[in-house]
Amino acid sequence: MAAFCRERGLRDLQFFAWKKRLRNAEAAQFVEVSPAEEPVRSSAAGNHAIEVRLAGGQSLVVAAGFDASHLRALLSVLEPGA
Repeated sequence: MAAFCRERGLRDLQFFAWKKRLRNAEAAQFVEVSPAEEPVRSSAAGNHAIEVRLAGGQSLVVAAGFDASHLRALLSVLEPGA
């Protein structure tokens, strides 16, 4: 476990917090994540972004430093019941 965290730049506490969160979740859902065929373009050089592709074909581009609670709220509107 220590090597896994070290290789991924995680602190042990982060790992255990996610492990507990997943164990306590009533219905944890996982989605496949794969690299985009074309990289997401950003107007700011060096800005890292994540593209989230939804089941209905829509996609969201999330900039570095996004607010996770806002993303969760947006996803609950775009994909209710997911």
